[in-house]
Amino acid sequence: MLIDRIIGVFKLNIDTFEEIEADEGATGQAALVVLVVALIGALGSGVGASFTNTSFFSSFLSSLIGTFVGWIAWSFVTYFVGTTFFNGKSNPGQMLRVIGFAYAPQVLAIIPCIGWIVGAIWSLIAAFIAIRQGLDLDNTKAFFTIVVGFIAFVIVMALVGLIFGVTAAGFGALAGVFS
Repeated sequence: MLIDRIIGVFKLNIDTFEEIEADEGATGQAALVVLVVALIGALGSGVGASFTNTSFFSSFLSSLIGTFVGWIAWSFVTYFVGTTFFNGKSNPGQMLRVIGFAYAPQVLAIIPCIGWIVGAIWSLIAAFIAIRQGLDLDNTKAFFTIVVGFIAFVIVMALVGLIFGVTAAGFGALAGVFS
């Protein structure tokens, strides 16, 4: 069933997104899809870090965590924007599921050179369908949910980065005081 759903997402099959939206048990499957994509991306980040004198582990871990935080934040932001401003009908679990599965094409990043761009574009199209179907919106409202949601998402992620950055700097300063 998981593989069939992933194939359906790759085919951009609307019925697949509707099935994922309706299946409350598919949240774990969506998390698994995001995990696989996150691991591939984290390995790429870690390997890339080795060329820049950056720690493999810190790049790997930050990419892995960032992918999950991004998935959860994007799901909740699009849920909020779509239901609040565009009268979408959904719940956070439905958005987590459909958007999580929309990450599936990003596994193409494993293909050297062009895989990441093809996967990103394909995933963007899948995300549009996921948001449209997950919120039961027309194309115009789905588009504006994405635009407004993206702006809100960037602000939320900047605040999260600021909080973690300030916290990390504070711990770094404390470590310097006690060393």
